Amino acid sequence: MPVGPARANIDPVSPRPPVPDGERTIGDEDWYGRDLSGQSWTRYSFVDTDLTEVVDEGAVFDECTFSGVRFNASRHTGAAFTNCTFHRCTFFDTVFTDCKFVGSLFQRSSFTLLEVHGGDWSFVGLPGADLRRAVFDGVRMREADLTAARLEKASVTSCDLSAAMLHGSKLAGADLRGSDLSALDPLTVELSGAVIELDQAAAICTALGLRVL
Repeated sequence: MPVGPARANIDPVSPRPPVPDGERTIGDEDWYGRDLSGQSWTRYSFVDTDLTEVVDEGAVFDECTFSGVRFNASRHTGAAFTNCTFHRCTFFDTVFTDCKFVGSLFQRSSFTLLEVHGGDWSFVGLPGADLRRAVFDGVRMREADLTAARLEKASVTSCDLSAAMLHGSKLAGADLRGSDLSALDPLTVELSGAVIELDQAAAICTALGLRVL
């Protein structure tokens, strides 16, 4: 029986929520509109916290857990969310600019109108994520886990997707121009209507075993 590619992180559909450390837990807090710039948290758990319209320049979250957190309409620039877990979070109209998410995992979260500009999202786990119409522009996403992710009509432009896991992903109608598609197996993804450039088309043809003369 064929086995699919290994995932970068743990199974995103685990029914068990993260178990918080009581001494480092921020729960049921209303941080609406706060400025978190320059602040730092390590191994904290944020539970059912409202971060709507938060602004953040250079904040650092390392090995933190976010469960049921609302990031709606928040703006983050130059921030770091490294090795974090996001469980059942909402990212409505959220914008991340030049942020670092290396090693983070997203579980059962929603991403309506998400925009990511620049930054490093390498080794991020987004398997099964609904990223329809999301924007990723100029993002480093090396070895990101996008297994079975929904990216229909998303804009994934000028991104480094080298060694990314794309098995079963849906890219119909997506704008993929300028992105590294060397890890893409066209036989295992949906590409109908996707927008690509000539050099990308040649790489896909090669992956299909065709000769481009």
